[in-house]
This record gives sequence, structure tokens and C-alpha cells, in this order.
Amino acid sequence: MALSCFPSRLALLRAFALIFLGLSLLVRVVFLIWDFHETDTGILSLFWTFLVGFVFDVATLSFFVAPYLVYLALVAEKWHGSLVDRILTYFGFFLGLVIIYFSFFGELTFWDEFHRRYNFIAVDYLIYTYEVVRNINESYPLPLLIGTLLVLVTLTFLALSKLGVFQRTFSHGTNFRQRTLPALPWILLMVLSLSYLANEQADWSGNRYNNELSKAGIYSFFAAFRNNELPYPEFYWTMDDKKAFSQVKKELTQDGVSFAHPTEKDILRTIVPTDSSASVAKPNVIFICIESLSGKFLRSFGNEKGITPVLDSLAGESLFFTNLYATGTRTVRGMEAITLSIPPTPGRSIVKRLDNTGLFTIGEVFRQQGYERNFFYGGDGYFDNMNSFFGGNGFNIVDRGRGFLLDKKVHTKRTNIDDDEVTFENAWGVCDADIYNKVLKEADLAHSGNRPFFDFVMTTSNHKPYTYPEGKIDIPSGTGRDGAVKYTDFAIGDFLRKAKEKPWFKNTVFVIMSDHCASSAGRWELDVQNYRIPAMILNLSEGQAQKIDTQCSQIDMFPTLFGLLGWEYSSNLFGKDVLKMNPDEGRAFIGNYRKLGLLQGNRLMVLGDQKNANGYLWDPFDNSLKSVPSDTSFLERTVSWYQVADYLYTHGGLKLQD
Repeated sequence: MALSCFPSRLALLRAFALIFLGLSLLVRVVFLIWDFHETDTGILSLFWTFLVGFVFDVATLSFFVAPYLVYLALVAEKWHGSLVDRILTYFGFFLGLVIIYFSFFGELTFWDEFHRRYNFIAVDYLIYTYEVVRNINESYPLPLLIGTLLVLVTLTFLALSKLGVFQRTFSHGTNFRQRTLPALPWILLMVLSLSYLANEQADWSGNRYNNELSKAGIYSFFAAFRNNELPYPEFYWTMDDKKAFSQVKKELTQDGVSFAHPTEKDILRTIVPTDSSASVAKPNVIFICIESLSGKFLRSFGNEKGITPVLDSLAGESLFFTNLYATGTRTVRGMEAITLSIPPTPGRSIVKRLDNTGLFTIGEVFRQQGYERNFFYGGDGYFDNMNSFFGGNGFNIVDRGRGFLLDKKVHTKRTNIDDDEVTFENAWGVCDADIYNKVLKEADLAHSGNRPFFDFVMTTSNHKPYTYPEGKIDIPSGTGRDGAVKYTDFAIGDFLRKAKEKPWFKNTVFVIMSDHCASSAGRWELDVQNYRIPAMILNLSEGQAQKIDTQCSQIDMFPTLFGLLGWEYSSNLFGKDVLKMNPDEGRAFIGNYRKLGLLQGNRLMVLGDQKNANGYLWDPFDNSLKSVPSDTSFLERTVSWYQVADYLYTHGGLKLQD
């Protein structure tokens, strides 16, 4: 059978197929050993894992094999072994080897970071090659990786030459029938794979690790490339739009809330303070969005390493949210949740979509109150479309730009972090201390101009390669996440000490919250504990120090702050004032680019992109999920939030009103 599929003329193709399938199997075994304790290792589960994986490997292989077989079918027998035939064959084989070796090396680094096969993150990384290549070079020995890749390609050529594979390929002619018949099944397989084999079909298990092992990296990459946006009505459970809006408006109703159009498909409302005797405060607001700070890093959440002494101290001096969850697993998802105060949308974040300017954000509420709005980023805000999003929604930009211009639709000021303001820089930007010094400098200018300001500050130091200025903490730079967390904590403390010396400090509120956790990987559809993040509000005029245990979301942080300041404002935000919630009203939205979840207490409903929904009971002690029968009422609540969020975005309902 093998000889009929691969006659001598196809010896090189057969060798390539064996190399590809062998490497695919090896990578799958490596990942299994890597996360053996997280994987379902029952005999039947492992059998299905490797069987499904083999199906995806063969499907991926068809995209390499079919084009070469078509080439062979078109080349007349008299040209077999000619100089042109040899050049094209050698080049094609070389290119194929480079692709698969590079892909498998890349998968190892991607798994190390995300514990997943390639997904839309890998696709996004193609756009931002400067940051990504620098990050890889600073995190891994890039010359060694490239050298190893070239050595492997060279050794493969030498081994196959010694085995006579090239000689058989070029010395045996084939007639048209012999060249055509082997191509037909592979072409058919490629067409069937394109038409019917969806990457989601590898998600056969309740254990996420088994599902990821069942996938093929290259196939997953191109599947993500084709489907990085998921129209909600086409892929997810839906309900009647009017019923969905009615449900969401019911849940958004709190004291002091009145909807502008109670029966229409919008959530525009006016929010007024319920305590008429309370004074209205308009302090400056500095929001620090910390890169990848999981709750589990803080002593306040049980960590015994002592790597966050500043934040642990601040937790006792602030309004400290102990039960708050990020909506997603990436920085742009956190930015979406914080600025738009919206549940996560499927596919890519709104921050990275085309129609993402002129929206109602928290910045609009600050504008209503007369604030200047600024976005600070230590790298180039071109990355992840941040400048276009923030600039297109009324924020001035302060970043480490390298010459990329703002979108023509953006009419805001851009300030550069100059070389003489930088003491340390890596692939992702300047160290946290440098960005905080820039914040201090710009705050001084705003204060001297008598301009109240809202600063959104995005940090970068707590990110691989985990490098930072030496001598600031007792953990050497570049040695791992603990050091990056401790430096991040140190920089916040240093910033606050300097800020206390400023004339604007007493009239400034500081909000600190993470964008997402350090890791989202877990065995479950949505690993609840890997969404729990710290959040706190400091320096309130009343000096409030209180722990808030109500379950809540990133999207609730600024509506809560606005309530604390006693503001009356128009709102198109999905977030609620946590301090006005009854304990049983607590809920959180968690998701990734495909799964959308609503968590309430220990109940979790997860919507999948094949119009399915799964209900669970979450055990916070071991972070496990137990499947439970679907609760219709809870399912409809979950669907309503996500359907309304998608409806408003796609129908322009998030836009600012003229």
C-alpha cells in the first residue's frame, strides 16, 4: 500500500511525510510529559488524544503533500531529474523542512508561555514582529535556536542523501497515471479538511489539556488565522433580542439609575448619587494597570514568598477588592473590559477591531466631568492597536514611539518618552520606574495648568523576559516571574513615595488593578482561579480602608469609583457599582476568545462557539468544575449579557451619541 501511494519518484515525499508525522508525535509526547499531572491519562482518553491528533496531523500533511503531487503530475516524464526539477524539488523540500522545524520549535516556546497550541495570539504576533522577535531573543538563546534549526535541516539532507532518497527521486521516471493517482486522495483529503475539519472538533474531552494535545500546531495556526473574529449570532446560543435587553436592564437597575429608553435596544441611562447630602469630589485619578499580576502572587491571597510587600501593605490601607475577576487572558482584553466596561466579546478584542473609535468609554465619563485623559505605555502603543484605540476614544498618548504615526482619524496629542528619560528598556518597553517617572512629570504639567487629569498607565515589567534594573530588589533580573513581580511591586512603592511629595497628591485617587492573570492555562473549559486578580482604590478623601468581598468583575471598577466620587453622569457601561450590590448579586464575566462564562457564587455557565452551553459547580478549594444539568434561568442570564454586548457593538450602540 505504501509503495502504491509513494512510488520511487515520490521517495522524497514519503521521507518528508514520515519526518512530519514523527515530529508531530514527538511534540505531542513532549507536551504530554510536560503537563502529565494536568492531563487525563486514562487508557481510553490517551487513545482518543493520539487518534484525533493523528487525524489532524494527516490533514495538515495534506497541505504540504498535495501541492507537490500536483507539480509532479504536471511535469512531463522527460523533465524528471533535470536541473530545473532538481532545483525546484530541493527548494521545496528545504522550505518544507524549515517550516515544520521552525513550527515545532515555536510550539515549544508557545506552550511554555500559554500551555496551548497556536491560537489567535500567534497570529497577532505576526503583525508585531519587532516586539516579538526582541522578546524571543531576550527570553531564549535565539542564535542557538536558529543555528539548531539550520543544523537539523542540514543533517536531514545529509541523512536522506546517504540513504539514497534523492537518487531514487530523480532516477526513476513515472508515467502520467503513476503520477496522477497518488495525488487524487491527498487532494481530496485537503479539500475535505478545508471544508469539514474544524479545529474545534479536537475539543472532544472535558479536559482542556487532552484537547490541546489532540490538535496540530500548524493546523491550529491557520484555523485561528481564518477565524479570529466570531460573529456572536452565528456561533453562540441566542434568545429574542427584546428579552435579552429586558434581562440586562433588569440586572443593571440600581438605586439612582434611570434608563433613557426603557423599551428600546440600548442600555443608555443616567446615574445619580443616592445620598443627596454627600459632596461631589473631582480628584485627579491615576489608574495603574499591572501586567499579568495574578491574585495568587499576593500574601493577601495566601502567597508566602513575600514578593509583594508594597501591595500587601496597601491592601490594608485601601478599598481592597478580594473577589474580583479579569474578563480575559490578554492585555487588550483587560483594556476592553476596563475602558468599555463590557463583558468579553468572542474572537479578538474590540481594542484590535477596525470599528473601535468614537465609543462610549470611561474616558467619556471623565470628559463629562472636565478631565484631561492620558494613556501611558512604556513601549510603542502601535503594538496591539493600543494607540489607535485610546487615541480614537479621546485619550492623549504618551509612549515610547519609534516613528509609527497615529491613525488619521485620531486627533489627540502624542508625547514621546525620550531617550534621556529611559534608564532600562527591554523588548516590551521601558521599565516600570521609567514610565512612572513620566507620569509624575506629566502630572506636574497638568497641575501647573490647573487641569484635572485621568491617567491610564499600562506597565510592562512583569512580562517575559522578566528583566528589570539590577540592584532594586534582591532577585537578579531575568531569573523568572517572581523577580518581575517583586520589581513591579517595588516600582509601585517607589512611585507612590515620590507622588506623596507632589502638591497634587492629596487631591489624587490611585486605582490599581491587573489586566489579567499570569497564566490562563488549566484543565477546564475556563479555569476560574486563573481569572482572579487584585484591585484596590487608594487615597480616597474619606480615607476608606475596607475589604470588599462581593464577587465582581473588572468592568465594575470604574462605575464603583464614580459612585464613590458622588458623580451624576450618563452611562452606556455594563459595569455596576459594587458597593450598591447585595452580596447575592455578585457575578463575574470570564472568557477566552472562544468560551464565554458567567460566574455567580460557585455556579458557572460557559457558552461555546458551537451553539452549546455547559453548566458547572466550581469548587474554589481545588479549582475543579463539576458538570451539572443546565439551569434555564441561569443560561438565559448568561446569554443575555453576551448577546446584548455583541448587539450594541455590531449595531453601533456603543458609539457616542451626537
